[in-house]
Amino acid sequence: MILSALEGNVASIGYGLAAIGPGIGIGIIVGKTAEATARQPELRGALQSTMFIGIAFTEILTLLAIVTGLLFG
Repeated sequence: MILSALEGNVASIGYGLAAIGPGIGIGIIVGKTAEATARQPELRGALQSTMFIGIAFTEILTLLAIVTGLLFG
């Protein structure tokens, strides 16, 4: 009984870490894109497209981490 409660707490910590990491990553991606747009406004469209692709990959890795944890946990 105590072991199952401990496993639940460890899983919650893992899910929390799986959510914090991509949040930081997306913040860095958007910040750097805003900085690049401020430096060269004429490249806004290309930078924005690349930013959205980077955000999509970051979110996919998050979902994979959470689903893997649910499947094997």
